[in-house]
Amino acid sequence: MHTPPQFICGEVTSVLNLRLTADPVPRSRVKRAKRLLPVVAITLCLATYSTAFTERNRDNPELKSSDGSSVTVPRLPTAPAISDFEGMQPRGAAQQMSMVSSFIQSDPSDGQPATQRTEVYLGFNDKNLYVVWLCFDSEPGKVRAHLVRRENIYDDDVIAITIDTFRDHRHGLNFGNNPLGVQADGLWTEGNNNNPDNSWDTVWNSRGKLTSQGYIVWQEIPFRSLRAHGSGRQDWGVTLHRVIARNQESDYWPRVSSRITGRLTQEGVLREIDPEGTKGNIQLNPYGVLSSFKVVDDRDPINPRFSEKLARGKIGLDSKVVFHDSIVFDSALNPDFAQIESDQPQNTVNQRFEVFFPEKRPFFLENANFFTVQGASFGGPNTQLLFTRRIADPSYGLRLTGKQGPWNMGFLFADDKSPGKIVPPNDPLTGKKAYFSVGRITHDIGKNSSIGFIYTDREFVGDFNRVGGLDGNYKISKNWNTAFHSVVSSTQDSSSGYSFGQDHEAQLDGEGRRFTYLLQYQDITQGFRTETGFVRRTDIRHWNNYYHFYFRPEGKHLIFHGPEISFDRTWDHQGNGIQYNVNGDWVFQYRNNSFFAPIIGIQSDTLRPQDFDALTFNRKFTQDFVGLVAFAAPVRQVTLNTNLFLQGAVDVVVPKGQLPVEGDDLSLNQTLTLRPISPLTIDNTYILDRVVHNRLHHAVYNNHIIRSKWNYQFTKEFSLRFIAQYNGLLANPTYTSLQTVKNMNFDVLFTYLVHPGTAVYVGYNSNLENLDPGLCFHVAGTTQCNPNGNGLIRSNGRLINDGKQIFVKVSYLFRH
Repeated sequence: MHTPPQFICGEVTSVLNLRLTADPVPRSRVKRAKRLLPVVAITLCLATYSTAFTERNRDNPELKSSDGSSVTVPRLPTAPAISDFEGMQPRGAAQQMSMVSSFIQSDPSDGQPATQRTEVYLGFNDKNLYVVWLCFDSEPGKVRAHLVRRENIYDDDVIAITIDTFRDHRHGLNFGNNPLGVQADGLWTEGNNNNPDNSWDTVWNSRGKLTSQGYIVWQEIPFRSLRAHGSGRQDWGVTLHRVIARNQESDYWPRVSSRITGRLTQEGVLREIDPEGTKGNIQLNPYGVLSSFKVVDDRDPINPRFSEKLARGKIGLDSKVVFHDSIVFDSALNPDFAQIESDQPQNTVNQRFEVFFPEKRPFFLENANFFTVQGASFGGPNTQLLFTRRIADPSYGLRLTGKQGPWNMGFLFADDKSPGKIVPPNDPLTGKKAYFSVGRITHDIGKNSSIGFIYTDREFVGDFNRVGGLDGNYKISKNWNTAFHSVVSSTQDSSSGYSFGQDHEAQLDGEGRRFTYLLQYQDITQGFRTETGFVRRTDIRHWNNYYHFYFRPEGKHLIFHGPEISFDRTWDHQGNGIQYNVNGDWVFQYRNNSFFAPIIGIQSDTLRPQDFDALTFNRKFTQDFVGLVAFAAPVRQVTLNTNLFLQGAVDVVVPKGQLPVEGDDLSLNQTLTLRPISPLTIDNTYILDRVVHNRLHHAVYNNHIIRSKWNYQFTKEFSLRFIAQYNGLLANPTYTSLQTVKNMNFDVLFTYLVHPGTAVYVGYNSNLENLDPGLCFHVAGTTQCNPNGNGLIRSNGRLINDGKQIFVKVSYLFRH
């Protein structure tokens, strides 16, 4: 049991910021439908909210730009092409486009002119917005540009336009490219760690070209890919952003100062936009999958067996309908996520609490910001009231999201087949489904504040978990913000009965050019449960403080340095102190795209009888630790990231009958990215967790994870990805109840992605593990597993193939 210390929060975040999904109806379903009537009523009300409101507010003088940073965008008689800018200057019809320049640095030297000249040309026709970037560079040979997979552009030089069509200073659409025109699009939400949510994908066109003076990027953004106030002339908020990767320079038009929190709060204005091409926005995205597989079926742990199928077909349909140009109804029938990449490796050994793995499936990721709840969102045991990975295997999903005036809404309905699939075939729950319903409404207050409501419900065979409550945020000043949420849960569980719980969380955060301060409080009662969300720990009262201050010499080599300090303390509701962590570091940030920070700290955990059955009293464990976090990308071919810690640990996976013991822990997480040629990217990861019994100096376990991912991009559309990953848990049975587990996995994926929604995937996966070929102890003279056995038998010898799959998936996007 060891919780990694919280540190480097400000610096790691700032580095990442630069890098820039006709039978009778059963009575139970009728009951569920009745419970959803209020939600449906609210949905219909907001969906038919009068567009007159938005028409009145479109010309509201309060929405006009306050700093004069605006540009009138002309209608073009013909569409510009990248060839119209040969020689890094506009020719022909492109000369009619409006041009902005005079970019200003946000980092590293806030307020200073950009070190390299940037010109951006803008115009539109009936269907598209056109943006052309001329990015001059005095050292064009140092421009970082690689032919990579879509979205993986943030180690290169990057340009991006963020469009706030509603001018609410809260939500925007981000369209980014590297110098070769590779795309990355996402949702921008103020307060979302200053990074776009790149899970949102849409259809748009781009081209990029390196030149002897820098590079050119051409962007064509269809109006039907945006959400706006319908047709007619209107003004949109905008920021234009250029990143020069080799010296971590971040330039903006208009100026976006790092002394002020937020990007859209400082946006400029695109005037006189007339998006006539947004009407009739319907999208249909059918797909088909053909697969063959072999896996170990261990739903009955005493009787594991191999399950295989030579060929299995599956079809499904995703659809999208846009109402009033700003309300979107999405549906997914029989969705398939075969092409989704596996999770990034994490250490899950000797962990007392659930480890968080982020969502990767497009249907659940798209527009996820509409369901984000305010509250404690940095460090500590973060709470998510909607964590869609709980919906493991849906046969359908329905989602309604949108904005009407100051109202924002999100509704989600889905089923989940997994509870009826993970049980043995003879279990009464076989074939049963869980049902999820989520409703979320927020109302904007002023420029950057809001109040909201959320309700979630999971139903399964008479059991339920319902969570509801309020949340909000208030912008105190340009540097300070507060947020909170207060929710209650009501749970009926056939195994543990009825429970009621509460979760109250609040946060105060401030951010400026040199400092960041964060104060959080969480109060989560023992009975609180959210089966649609993620709560790492209950029965806690938790305080968390974080502060950093940077000295900024901004010299030839050193940009800034300074201390980062973190302190958190946790009590249970009986007043027992059960955890604390105090740590500090001094971070050094250099112009050659590198930083390092040595760390020191102390932490304590208290185990109670309810935490560990063999304990009869509270037992406190205190450990100190030292560590180093470092990052370097000195040249465009190499990126290195290191996290190394020497710390105390508590072994809670002890053999039966033993008590938890203290140990010494060595933890290493090392990543190395190589780009030997432009189309090839090699990501290598090594994770080591070694715990040694600190009195006897014998190893408790060594856990190794080695992963190498190779991606070769033949063109922007066609790529080949190969992943090899080895997991080796080497356990000492004298000091731990863990078993030695060795696993080797290979994954190959060919992708031809014309644009999001239209693609062909061909994939193969093979898994090998240290299992006995017979899987279990058999009854003598038979192939039946011994009912008194222990289930799967692990071997000390070679690995056997315990799973493989090959699949072909084809999808096509129709837009009308």
